[in-house]
Amino acid sequence: MIPIADDNSDRRLAPFVNYILIAANLAVFVLLQGMGTNARFTYAFSTVPREIVTGKDVVTRPHTVKDPASGETFEEPGLQPTPVSVYLTLLVSMFMHGGIAHIAGNMLYLWIFGDNIENALGRMRYLVFYLTCGVLASLAHVFTTAATHGNMLVPSLGASGAISGVLGGYILLFPGRRVRMLVGRGVTEMPAWVSIGMWFLFQLVAGMGLLGGGSQAGGVAYAAHVGGFIAGLILVKMFAAGLGSR
Repeated sequence: MIPIADDNSDRRLAPFVNYILIAANLAVFVLLQGMGTNARFTYAFSTVPREIVTGKDVVTRPHTVKDPASGETFEEPGLQPTPVSVYLTLLVSMFMHGGIAHIAGNMLYLWIFGDNIENALGRMRYLVFYLTCGVLASLAHVFTTAATHGNMLVPSLGASGAISGVLGGYILLFPGRRVRMLVGRGVTEMPAWVSIGMWFLFQLVAGMGLLGGGSQAGGVAYAAHVGGFIAGLILVKMFAAGLGSR
């Protein structure tokens, strides 16, 4: 199931911050990551759990990795020197992506659901809410990786954690809002609590299945998705406090 639209009939604010966030993600991916070809930049600014836990930059040599699904081997670049504090990677990495499909999926969700949260919170509160959820999502991934004795040197990146926070806020503020979904070859509408609820259930089940071996598999940091979603649920009412009903 893929979301393609939602009800924006009550939107009063032009979602300029949401547009800027989407543009920033695209700019980083195209200009700084070279659409995924600039491994030096990507492996310098991704979030590495060991770096966050220790506060020390980690540099490693390139090494050969075997894909457990296909059995093919490929050369993976080593971690590159980070020219700023490693803690800044918690922020920078949420604007980076691993490939075209990765950024396309994330920006689709942000485009559909982010404008409603910006309308509800206001522009500046939405920006702070988005960034806070993204950082907390990355920290959830780091903590889960350490707690489950996962590979602390596997870098993570992407806007998924922050967008998960947006989804958490959306399902709390707009549970009955109709969301148009592409299901198979057809299009159907369902309330947000169903469409987003099913998404979260998948993330939770997939994440729980990895507790014995870290928080990331197949390139997906499920702990970041779950952590970001929970952060959005908890924080959205705090950010909306005093703004009145929207």
